[in-house]
Amino acid sequence: MGTDHERRLIAGRYRLERRIGGGAMGVVWLADDELLDRTVAVKQLVLAAGLSEKEAEQARKRSAREARLAARLQHRYAITVFDVADDDGMPVLVMEYLPSQSLAEVRAARGALPPAEVARIGAHAASALAAAHAAGIVHRDVKPGNILLGEDGTAKITDFGISHAADDGTLTGSGSFAGTPAFLSPEAARGEKPTAASDVFSLGATLYAIVEGRFPYGDTENQMALLYAAAAGRFTPPQQAGPLTGLLDRMMRLTPSERPAMAEVAAELEKLAVPATERRRNRAVLWSSAAAVVLAAAVVGAVLLLNNRSDAQTASPPAPQPSSAARQPTASPTHAPASSSSATPPPTSSAPSAGTVDYVQFVRDYYAMMPGGTTVGWTKLSPAMQQNVGHAYYLRYWGGMSKFEVAVAPHQTGPTTVESVLDFVQDGIHYRELHRLTLSTVNGQILIDSDSSSNA
Repeated sequence: MGTDHERRLIAGRYRLERRIGGGAMGVVWLADDELLDRTVAVKQLVLAAGLSEKEAEQARKRSAREARLAARLQHRYAITVFDVADDDGMPVLVMEYLPSQSLAEVRAARGALPPAEVARIGAHAASALAAAHAAGIVHRDVKPGNILLGEDGTAKITDFGISHAADDGTLTGSGSFAGTPAFLSPEAARGEKPTAASDVFSLGATLYAIVEGRFPYGDTENQMALLYAAAAGRFTPPQQAGPLTGLLDRMMRLTPSERPAMAEVAAELEKLAVPATERRRNRAVLWSSAAAVVLAAAVVGAVLLLNNRSDAQTASPPAPQPSSAARQPTASPTHAPASSSSATPPPTSSAPSAGTVDYVQFVRDYYAMMPGGTTVGWTKLSPAMQQNVGHAYYLRYWGGMSKFEVAVAPHQTGPTTVESVLDFVQDGIHYRELHRLTLSTVNGQILIDSDSSSNA
């Protein structure tokens, strides 16, 4: 595809508009999906030079297969693959278009980034990678050029397993390296099959580069020298990473089994993205708010007790109200007891406190991981909730979704309750439900205690 291919139609529906990127592994175009009237990114893979006809055919089939595998991943922090089309025998990827800069471009323009910002970007990427690993997908090419930063600061990872799919090995047939070795894990640099642990190392090397302002294996342009350094796992310990230092050290361990799982990385980066002083302030506000609620409840209870004593002959308990779950079937993983909805205090007209914002942001982040982020999502449930739901059912519930979006943003309706309206397709059936999450804070960590739902 060259510049003379502008306005060309691919697969009868994708009209090429202009070239927006490209490199050794392919060319990326901005295109118009004329069938669905939306803007997309279209990428044509470029096969390595020197392949025989048989090898080229195998590479094309392998590329299409891996693209379809990547298309299974639906995650807020991953660029979605919509379609795999054929263009004169060459597989073409049709992807979500995100107006953005790559992390490599941001690093080139700004130099080293602050640790908290790096942690936020890393948490987004790690969340998507954890979901990919849970789905059996290994990225194999995590690097700054494959992490996109949107205009709103959202980070999305792209090119799941595609860049390496066009060639069996790490080295091309001519003996030259396919891409930069600057972010390779030692085992991948030695020609071993990359695993999920390899992605952990590569993400660590990526975060190292943007927080330190230099590559972990040095800034030399000698690709083979970098490859040898990568194979040996030799890198200078970080000097500017601050609170990220310990995590980067674990992520970049020489032995793959000594590295944390990507879900652990995502959880730790999420915590590091918020400065410790702010976490302490939020916890203090949460406890102050909780104390105020307890005091208010005590006052109300005393008043009710006095009223009940004076009206003992006429007062009677209210008739029990059936829960929404009992009235109609729901796709919610769990149902809160009827008393939980009746005990929810009416919304107050006062401005939300910092604790309120914290709960709402937690729910936003939780749903942002779904439906693919079940590995991290499971850790957000309280032990009682986990026991009530069961891990197998939790995975089956979220895994059955082919579409998921938050139709009405999370908003707090009580001291520990947050409501949202979810719109999703599960096992081929469309649902639109109001979900009420009851939350608790244990040792500074917010957890989900229950999830009740009703048709919205």
